[in-house]
Amino acid sequence: MNHLYRIAFFLLVLLLSGKTVCSAQVVPETFLTVDLKQAPFQDLIKAVEAQSKYRFYFEPETVDSFLVSVQATQQPLSSILEKAVSGTNLKFAITEQGHVLLTQGKDFMANLPDGFFRRDTPINSSGQRLAAAGANTKPYVAGETSRKKAVSEAKLYEIGVKRENATGNANLAGHLRDANSGEPIIGASVYIQSPLLATTTDQYGYFSLTLPVGQHELLIRGIGIKNSKRRLAIYSDGKLDIEVEEDVRSLKEVLVEAEKDRNVAGMQMGMERLDMRAIKQVPTAFGETDILRVVLTLPGVKSVGEGSTGMNVRGGSTDQNLILFNDATVYNPSHLFGFFSAFNPDIVKAVELHKSNIPARYGGRLSSVLEVTTRDGNKKKLAGSGGIGLLTSRLTLEGPISKDKTSFLVAGRSTYSDWLLKKLPQETFKKSSASFYDLNAQINHEFDSKNTLYLSGYFSKDKFRLGSDSLYNFTNRNASVKWKHIFHNKLYSVLTGGYSHYGYGVNAENNPVNASKMAFEMNQVNLQADFNYFLSSKHTVDFGASSILYNVSPGSLQPVGSESLITPDVLQREKALESAVYVSDQIDISPRFSLYLGLRYSMFNALGPRETYLYAPNVPKTESSILDTLSYGSGKSLATYHGPEYRLSARFGLTDHSSVKMSFNRMRQYIHMLSNTATMSPTDTWKLSDANIRPQVGDQVALGYYQNFRANTVEFSVEGYYKKMKDFLDYRNGATIILNHHIETDVANAEGKAYGVEVMLKKLTGKLNGWVSYTYSRTLVRLNNPAVSEIINQGNWYPSNFDKPHDVTLISNYRFSQRFSTSLNFTYSTGRPITLPIAKYTDGNVQRIFYSDRNQYRVPDYYRVDFAMNIEGNHKVRKLAHSSWTLAVYNLTGRKNPYSVYFRSDNGKIKGYKLSIFGQPIPTITYNFRF
Repeated sequence: MNHLYRIAFFLLVLLLSGKTVCSAQVVPETFLTVDLKQAPFQDLIKAVEAQSKYRFYFEPETVDSFLVSVQATQQPLSSILEKAVSGTNLKFAITEQGHVLLTQGKDFMANLPDGFFRRDTPINSSGQRLAAAGANTKPYVAGETSRKKAVSEAKLYEIGVKRENATGNANLAGHLRDANSGEPIIGASVYIQSPLLATTTDQYGYFSLTLPVGQHELLIRGIGIKNSKRRLAIYSDGKLDIEVEEDVRSLKEVLVEAEKDRNVAGMQMGMERLDMRAIKQVPTAFGETDILRVVLTLPGVKSVGEGSTGMNVRGGSTDQNLILFNDATVYNPSHLFGFFSAFNPDIVKAVELHKSNIPARYGGRLSSVLEVTTRDGNKKKLAGSGGIGLLTSRLTLEGPISKDKTSFLVAGRSTYSDWLLKKLPQETFKKSSASFYDLNAQINHEFDSKNTLYLSGYFSKDKFRLGSDSLYNFTNRNASVKWKHIFHNKLYSVLTGGYSHYGYGVNAENNPVNASKMAFEMNQVNLQADFNYFLSSKHTVDFGASSILYNVSPGSLQPVGSESLITPDVLQREKALESAVYVSDQIDISPRFSLYLGLRYSMFNALGPRETYLYAPNVPKTESSILDTLSYGSGKSLATYHGPEYRLSARFGLTDHSSVKMSFNRMRQYIHMLSNTATMSPTDTWKLSDANIRPQVGDQVALGYYQNFRANTVEFSVEGYYKKMKDFLDYRNGATIILNHHIETDVANAEGKAYGVEVMLKKLTGKLNGWVSYTYSRTLVRLNNPAVSEIINQGNWYPSNFDKPHDVTLISNYRFSQRFSTSLNFTYSTGRPITLPIAKYTDGNVQRIFYSDRNQYRVPDYYRVDFAMNIEGNHKVRKLAHSSWTLAVYNLTGRKNPYSVYFRSDNGKIKGYKLSIFGQPIPTITYNFRF
């Protein structure tokens, strides 16, 4: 029906031009009587159409929830409508044929300009003819630079310098932006149908497409924008910046890919792109939209339990995920015991997760890359948004510093969770406290059409104390600066500089004699240059280089106060330089067959000043096998590792709606996380590879089948993968992790393998939408080299701490009306492995515990049901703020899902206990607003 409105509007405009082949009847002016008070706008339309031959054409949401008060006796329609729309942003035009056209905030012409259909001269964005080609003027390159109104799809844009009998190909490049805010549109399709030539906009909204010289109809499709098109006459290379309108009629659909057919036609496999409208519909604990919680619902992505934001992707540990926030690395992406993620949902624009076929520009981790990109900020007007929940509140402000050139975005979020802890029945929690806050700031400036600067910063701080125990605090600090430069239509570069900091402290000051402070700190400075070269519509080359300087303080323990008897203990600092160069090429060999070839070569240098231990060869590393201590001066290399990382993928289209894809990638990881828990915690530390700890290497091969149904509105995919990993760290029995001066004696370079199948079915549109997925996966570990470590589990394969074979997830949303929708989610997974005490024995008159093989048993299975209702305010155009309410229940059935099982001795008997994070339903209510 919405397409019919557009077609009707377009035909009416053509009728007005006077160039139609048949004449249209002119409707004489009619005088009307109307008496309405606070009545729906539709009542005014009905009253007018009942008294006259006038007919209204508009999109339904234009007048949705709009009330009018009009009293008129025998007055012309123009006067009545002026009174009705006074003080609003509604615009109207009345044609001679009696057609009343209504728009919202968009001026338009009732008649086309003279000479509109002459094609001898180009048309500018105001619909005016420019000087003919060859006159004493500069050659015109069409560009939609007007920020005040949408550009008519009926205009003909002439690209480049007009030449007689021009042949061959020409390149069209430009930016796709939101007409209301100036925000770039990411992942939208820009294409022509005959011949079929297509591209997608990148994270900056930039596209480059090589087309045959001649006339074309350029189509633009994407999530959250209205379908649009531009009529082009291409003579030579040129630019066309396009503004598109937000599709306010779209349901809040759960869409994972940007184009409807990307599931089949795109090269990427194992990649999920989440739209913020989808993320905001998934119920979470305590009601706040949580990006990482939604990522955990995707196939192949798991966590070890509730209250954890650590991800295990396709059998990888939590440290094998590269998490980027505006291209700056985030080492701890959680707040408040892991119940909240570090990313403020109000400023996030897009989230991409790469599980396989990882692009060559990324490196440094084995399992996945999670890239979170924030919005640029509104370039048109001052705007804001926020929310108030039971535990947190947030506020975002954005707007132009220089309209259409410079924008800012600032956001803050904080918690007031102590009141909830005071309500808990346990005395320990009543004496506890927990809080966090985070701040985001961003400035973007467009110097000219070829140079843009992006500045962003992030700061967060967490503090918590359990009972009268120690005070924990940790901080994240991230900053990035990006300069985008367009050399010409086919080549642009992005130079990125970044800084990342993560640190924690543990203060124990209750007992003055044992008062102490333990601390860890990691700093990273990185520089990266990326180049994108659009060789042709079938050939895209990316290349670049990067370098990262690590500076780590592995741990320190210091006394606090004059009475403390704690002996200071400081681990020596670690430094390293990681560098890489890469090149990749995507080739469309035919419409059905495409290849992606990539090569990344990375190098890692562990640097001094530092001392390392030299161990006896071919025996396990222990304190007794230390032969010597080696000293290295400042900047001297104490260990060097390097090697190639291969990227290969291929796509073969079986039909227009199905395809097969395969990929292979090798990854290298030079840093390791040391943790005494199965999930991420504030006391985790990071260890750089050195002479005694080798880097991790992983190989993954994947194969997938993809099928779309019902005009690309239903997607089906099945992917299988097999992954081999070597030299990742596992722990020996009784290992000491914190403040260990020779950590290599308590860890071992293990080998692992992971394999699985992921099945996903997504319904993209309609009142009922969502996805259902099933994952079968195994992750196994082996320590079987007596020359370097002790033997674990008799040298046999054993499940990793996060091996969970079966996982089923259902995400469903149903929209009853424009203002009311519900979400119902279900998740089930196998319980994670544990090691249990299975017997007692006496050795030398001392009773000891005999444990099972490592991770031989499992905690009970996990399942959870969540429900949410989203209620939006009325859709009046002129309001101080637009608001909505979200009512949700997390863990609707109240299941006591086990987070862990532990044992302790009571009166000589060993008793087992089950720890549940959420053992009852958690209702929440959140108020959201924007202005």
